[in-house]
Amino acid sequence: MTDTPFRFPSDDELMAGPNALEEPSEEIDDAAVDDADGVPTSARVEIVVPEIPEGYTAGFACLVGRPNAGKSTLTNAMVGQKVAIMSDRPQTTRHNVRGVVHRETSQLVLVDTPGLHRPKTLLGKRLNDLVRETLLDVDVIAFCLPADEKVGPGDRYIARDLAELRKPVVGVVTKTDTVSREALAAQLLAVDALGDWADIVPVSAKRHEQVDVLEEVLIGYLPPSPPLYPTGEITDEPQAVMIGELVREAALEGVRDELPHSLAVVVDEVLDPAKDSASSAVKGRGQRLQVRVSVVVERDSQKAIIIGKGGSRLKEIGVNARKGIEKLLGRKVYLDLHVRTAKDWQSDPKALAKLGF
Repeated sequence: MTDTPFRFPSDDELMAGPNALEEPSEEIDDAAVDDADGVPTSARVEIVVPEIPEGYTAGFACLVGRPNAGKSTLTNAMVGQKVAIMSDRPQTTRHNVRGVVHRETSQLVLVDTPGLHRPKTLLGKRLNDLVRETLLDVDVIAFCLPADEKVGPGDRYIARDLAELRKPVVGVVTKTDTVSREALAAQLLAVDALGDWADIVPVSAKRHEQVDVLEEVLIGYLPPSPPLYPTGEITDEPQAVMIGELVREAALEGVRDELPHSLAVVVDEVLDPAKDSASSAVKGRGQRLQVRVSVVVERDSQKAIIIGKGGSRLKEIGVNARKGIEKLLGRKVYLDLHVRTAKDWQSDPKALAKLGF
């Protein structure tokens, strides 16, 4: 049998074929046609459009301020669940974290940003640039200033930057539970004198005081819009990023002052024994999710601090991080931690790229 060479049909053959613009042929089986509109039932697709209340609003609110101003704690309080890691160490947040607040007639997307500061490294400069880029794309800004710290040069510098954006800026006095009523009143006056704010709201995320008031104020500046995220979704953080952040949060607890800035975390591998062909790499009992993470520091002396005497410190980090990861994922986890050194990675462009900055 010889192969017949393929040829395109001629124009006459094409013209003689069925015309999609004409009425359907009478040869179509009546049983496959809906009597109401003549469309074949096999071709029907049901489209469900969610009902959106009239006057629904949705948009982005950026939380900005100096390091350790309480932005991440406030983000978690408004979302109602933990989406951003927290630490009393400054410059804990190193990327934008989005948390979604769902209301019946609105959706508020919070963007928790790294603290603005005077950069000493290339990493610091890139984090500042990230914050400034983010400010251009949001609907309202929440400028966070802690109640227990006097307004300083850094706050005035940020206030001048925000004044040039021509966006509504809400002054948020955080950590009100840490000061007396007299000290809070004095701080509110100092913040009021700092700029021309759309509103000023004092809050305590720890005690959940005035948090709902701040939500209402921010929502008031959102534009009419359908929801931006599906119902029930509280963040768009990738799973691997959240795992890495939980490890870094555990590693930051109880370390020396200089170490947090030199600490980075990379999730090397996440394997599910039930799905991945990783039987030889499975450790621990049962079908635990296999999570392998590298903790990166800049010097060998810092590596020794993280590991601790006889590995005690690294073991403690692993225990605390695993609890958070298992709560996040809803299943048992085998966490494999390794510590490695990348000399002066905060100022090395290639190292920063490898670490995701």
